[in-house]
Amino acid sequence: MQQAAGADSAELEVWIDQDLCTGDGICAQYAPEVFELDIDGLAYVKSADDELLQDKGATTPVPLPLLTDVIDSAKECPGECIHVRRVSDRAEVYGPDAE
Repeated sequence: MQQAAGADSAELEVWIDQDLCTGDGICAQYAPEVFELDIDGLAYVKSADDELLQDKGATTPVPLPLLTDVIDSAKECPGECIHVRRVSDRAEVYGPDAE
C-alpha cells in the first residue's frame, strides 16, 4: 500500500530558525510535544525522547498524530521561523519557504 507524499510521519521533519524566532511560544502552545521555549526565550524542537535539540538547524520527525498541530504552528508563527519538510528530498511543505 503506497502512501501520499508526507502522509507517513517518518517522511516529515520540522526545524526552527532561531535567528527569526520571536519567542511568542505559539508553537509550544499548539504542539508542546514537539516545541519548547528554552531559557533564552527562543523556541526549539524536541526529540522523540523529549530532549531539547539546541543545535542550529536541528530537526525532529513530525509525529503523525501531531501533524495538524505542527502545521498550524508553522502557519501561525509570527516570526515565520518554523520549517516542515519532506525527509526524502528536503523540500519544504509548510513554512516560509514552502512552494
